Amino acid sequence: MSEPVINVASWMYEGIWSGLTEYFRVPRKAPSIPARRAGGGETHESFRPAAGFLGYLKFFFWLICVLILVGLIILSITIMITEFSLGVILLLVFLVVILLPASVAYLAIHLRYDTTWYVMTDRSLRIRRGIWVIHETTITFENIQNVSVSQGPLQRYFGISDVVVETAGGGGDSKQKGLQVSNQGIIEGIANADEIRDRILSRMRQSVSAGLGDEAEGGQSIGRARWTPEHLTALRDIRAEIALLSN
Repeated sequence: MSEPVINVASWMYEGIWSGLTEYFRVPRKAPSIPARRAGGGETHESFRPAAGFLGYLKFFFWLICVLILVGLIILSITIMITEFSLGVILLLVFLVVILLPASVAYLAIHLRYDTTWYVMTDRSLRIRRGIWVIHETTITFENIQNVSVSQGPLQRYFGISDVVVETAGGGGDSKQKGLQVSNQGIIEGIANADEIRDRILSRMRQSVSAGLGDEAEGGQSIGRARWTPEHLTALRDIRAEIALLSN
């Protein structure tokens, strides 16, 4: 009996997916990043959150559902003490009212999981997530300042972690003038977080040593500056000094 039910649920979900793809232009495949290396040969790797991330999201869904249900039952029992029939009617009404939002929320969890993609090339990282509003962020490895792995106790139980990528950003008001504003890109819900972090760090080093120039045919570099971490640190110190002097 369970297999037909699963097939029906999969069929219904596939129908919803098809509708979103056709009418709301929700991309189903991984985003693409144009190759920037002359002659091709640039690596292009796409991946999604681990299966444990879906279980992690469902845990919070069921936790909220149980808390709401317990609250409604307590409220109904309290009313039943004085007016039994009214309490029973209210309990049934409450259950019907929360059924539709709970079904939509459960569907949204699966859609969130299926629409989250991460893409890495030799030069950049692209993160895409979202259903109604699609957020797509591209981070070049030259702009990354820090990469860390975050894992809470519940994430540890589901065998997943987040990789937090911090980049230097601009903006801010006059009080923040001269200060660096950090922006973040989060690769959430992956099982091989340490491997992804090390891969990003390796490509950061390659980007720094290679500079910002493009390669011409035959592997010759065009206007390539070789920046080292010491150079970047010195430049940041100079910028900070200039900011202090301007204030």
